[in-house]
Amino acid sequence: MESFYTLQGEGFYQGHAAYFIRLGGCDVECFWCDVKESWDALAHPVYQIGQIVEDAMSHNGRLAIVTGGEPLMYDCGPLTKALKDNGFQTNIETSGAHPVTGEWDWVCFSPKKFKKPHESIYAAANELKVVIYNRNDFKWAEQYAELVNDDCMLYMQPEWSKSDEMSPLIISYIQENPKWRLSLQTHKFLNIP
Repeated sequence: MESFYTLQGEGFYQGHAAYFIRLGGCDVECFWCDVKESWDALAHPVYQIGQIVEDAMSHNGRLAIVTGGEPLMYDCGPLTKALKDNGFQTNIETSGAHPVTGEWDWVCFSPKKFKKPHESIYAAANELKVVIYNRNDFKWAEQYAELVNDDCMLYMQPEWSKSDEMSPLIISYIQENPKWRLSLQTHKFLNIP
């Protein structure tokens, strides 16, 4: 769908220079999604992997973040191989709704209630990032924390439109449950892509 060079705005790599590769197509379709225009894969041009990597290489950073839409709708193996062959660290942001494919240095798993994750995501996840939209999401987050590996970093992130309401609840929850960390969408606060 698009690619751009910016800073990672959330999660473990927040603040790092990163080249984002957003793949079109999503069958999860969260109602709060801030990139709904990514859902229809046919609405976007098709790019060859070589062109994607060449564009990424025109920037100084060597952190590539593949996102969507839902990037695991596709076999990400050829893309990650090409990126890694050219010196990139490969990160993915995914709902985990499809089998994990590709060679990933970092997997950010952000489950959604609208489509159950594929079981392959639990062992692969380096980071569990749960969007907190309402009070029931704390219990839901804990269910996924039980499924990921012990080294997986746990983040709670307020859904942007509910941030004023949910942020204080998340802060209190993390104080009581310090295995969790807070993730904020700093790119939105700073108005950067």
